[in-house]
Formats: sequence, C-alpha cells, structure tokens
Amino acid sequence: MNVTLPTAEALRAALAGLLDGLPPKQATQAVDRLIANYRGTTPTDTPLLRDRSDVAAYAAYRMPATFEAVRSALDALRDAAPDWAPATHTDVGGGTGAASWAVAGAWEGPRTTVLDWAEPALALGRELAAASGIPGLRAAEWQRARIGKDLALDATDLVTVSYVLNELTPQARTALVDAAARAAQAVVVVEPGTPDGYARIIEARDRLIAAGLTVAAPCPHSDACPIGPGTDWCHFSARVSRSSLHRKVKGGSLPYEDEKFSYVVATRFTPRPVDARITRRPQIRKGQVLLELCTRDEALQRATVTKRHGELYRAARDIDWGDAWPPPQEPEDPSGR
Repeated sequence: MNVTLPTAEALRAALAGLLDGLPPKQATQAVDRLIANYRGTTPTDTPLLRDRSDVAAYAAYRMPATFEAVRSALDALRDAAPDWAPATHTDVGGGTGAASWAVAGAWEGPRTTVLDWAEPALALGRELAAASGIPGLRAAEWQRARIGKDLALDATDLVTVSYVLNELTPQARTALVDAAARAAQAVVVVEPGTPDGYARIIEARDRLIAAGLTVAAPCPHSDACPIGPGTDWCHFSARVSRSSLHRKVKGGSLPYEDEKFSYVVATRFTPRPVDARITRRPQIRKGQVLLELCTRDEALQRATVTKRHGELYRAARDIDWGDAWPPPQEPEDPSGR
C-alpha cells in the first residue's frame, strides 16, 4: 500500500507540533549556517547538527525537501521493481529520519533502523516518529553510529543514503558506499542537484556497479555516463509543499518550492528495463513536445513528439522530468475487459 500522501501530511503536522515556539532569530541563524554547510565543498568528519536548536532548524528547513527527493527516487525503484518490497531498511546518516518517512510512504511494514552520529538529531527523529501515527516509523530503531570509513552495516534489504556524502571525506564516502553495496539488496543514494552533488553520485554509481549491482534508475543502463565530465550534470526536480512554519524558517512566501537533486538506485536483482529517461523538463509547444533523453545505448538524444504520433503524443504531454520514456505499457487484462 502506498501511503505517500498521508505520510507527507503527517510529516508536516509532526514538524509543526514539535517545532512550535522555536525562537525565530535562533532558527534563522542555525538555518544560515546549515545552508552554508549544505552548499559548501569542504568535507567534515564531525556532525553538522550540534544541538537541539540546530536540529529543529534543520528539520524545518530540510526535512520536507529531503523527503520529496527521496520519495522520487523510491518511486523510480518501485517502477523498476514493482513486485519487490523491502522487509528491512537501514537509513545511513538518516538524522531526523526524512528518508525513513519516505520509505514508510512507499511500502507498508519495513523494519527501519536509522544510523546517525548526532544524538540530538536521533532524539528529535524519535519524537517526530512517535508523533507520526505511522506504525513503521513508531517501531523504527534509532542508533548512534559514526558515519565514516569504519562503518559496518548488517545485512538489509534496502539502504538509503540521502544528503550524506557531501559531509564526508573522499575516503569515508568510498567506504560508506562499499559498505552499503555489501549489505543491501537495493541501495538508494541522493545528493543535491548541483555539479558537485552529481559528481558524488557518479562516484557512488561507479562503486556500486563495481560491487556487482545493476543500475535501476535513473540511468537506463549500467554503462558509462554519456555526460562528459564538466560539461553538464544529471539532476531532477521534486515539488515541495511549504507549510507556514517552513516559509517562516526559510524566509519564503510561495506555498511551494522545487528541490533539485541527483540520485542513483542500484540493485542486486534484475530491474525492469526502460528504453530512456527524461533528463530535462519537457518543452510543450504547439502541436509538439520536445524531450531530452538518456537512452539505453548510452546516448543523449533529443526527441520531438508531434500530433501524428497519436497516443504517444498524448502521453508526452503528460510526461514529467525524470520519468521513463516511452511510458511503460499497462499489462493487458486477461479477461479482455
């Protein structure tokens, strides 16, 4: 059962309830520092979240966006493996648990373990999970662990690593991805949709492939990325609804924002293949739709879909950035109905 929408609403409600009364000046200062770290290029070997005010500001500032980015990556995994569901899930560097909320919205019942080195983040994550009303989240285990080169992971079905690699040294990043590849049947790694974030995703992708996993998304193949280094970067976008609390902490006025992210999903099992992935927002023109594609034969292509393509044109008008192309065919009803 997919309960993503109720999960998203429950997350906003839990944040509003636990963060009510946070001093605006204190929250703004913490958010400013976290933005600098989030956008920075200097890795660290210490937790970014130092105390309760940092964690509360982070939760208001980043959890809704991280949730939506991870949810989009999990949707791609669900499309690639519609008959697979994880019984166990490890959220590495999970902090306050945004990725775990997304997993709880994608499948019913995975046993989740959240690992993070910041006890204040784990503490608030527990509180948010307890307030969620979602059985899988309320039963999650929250464990303090040093996220780095000495991390050991128990065998699990799914590992998520979201917005973590940018906090680590190159050696620690390598060790973490290798540990995830050894432990899991499916690995989902999400980073900011920036050139640096994409570079870290490509690095992780290469290591996952070297460890014997198959890329399930977003790439339609496990061969070399066709984007030349330094020429462009592969990223996607997720729409994030902003609560009044979210707007206050982030200083925005719109009821939504678009989170840009890069990601890779890799599996030990064979995913359902796709012919191509849409790598930019489709351009809808009069009588035609222009698509930027990454295809299974490693090539970047531009496709123009016009009215003469009939059903394919109608599908193109409804297609979105990040979707598989052409859309998967629905299985025929054997009854003929």
